[in-house]
Amino acid sequence: MEKVRMLSTLGLMGAMRSLSSAFEAETGILVDADFAPTLALLKRLRDGEAADLVILTREGLDEVIAEGRVIASSAADLARSYAGIAVRAGQAHPDIGSEAALRKALLAARSVAYSRLGASGVYFAQLIVRMGIAAEINARATIVEQGFTAQRLVTGEADLAVQQISELKQVEGIEVVGPIPYDLQTPAVFSAGRIASAKQADAADRLLRYLASPEVVPVLRQSGLEP
Repeated sequence: MEKVRMLSTLGLMGAMRSLSSAFEAETGILVDADFAPTLALLKRLRDGEAADLVILTREGLDEVIAEGRVIASSAADLARSYAGIAVRAGQAHPDIGSEAALRKALLAARSVAYSRLGASGVYFAQLIVRMGIAAEINARATIVEQGFTAQRLVTGEADLAVQQISELKQVEGIEVVGPIPYDLQTPAVFSAGRIASAKQADAADRLLRYLASPEVVPVLRQSGLEP
């Protein structure tokens, strides 16, 4: 059976579970997918890891296109992703509908979990600086090296978790409160491209076309992404 190797940012992990099996059923091509934060994937690509297809943030993809690792003409924007906030299941949902409400909710939390390497973590670190509460939040933040920040809600290490909504939704036993106010964020755009040295170029192109097609939109939406 033909097999296509894909490296993807964590944001698409939920959607890819059902999309890979649908693609496999349709084409007979197996999807061998590995998920990690964009910055970790960039490092692996630069260290020479082999793959056929990569899904990164748009900025990350542009960097590897400029380095000649990904074919520019193959690039396709797949989904838009917003950062959100979650609490443990059954906990009260704080008001995060405005900047003032969000500030209050963050300062009231015993600890806020956010990621060091993910796009959402980088954004959140800048946001709390901009809001003038970075010192207070970071003094008791739970910084997650990689993986899902909402797991820290389940273990009781944090009261609030910040990550892409699509990543928060991967964790059982939590509830997504909602997105950080849209006027405070620029959505991450996840984009795919074919690796220049791909061994399975045709299979990679077929998977790319499928992921950029309208039929995958409902699955993206369900997993917390916007097409």
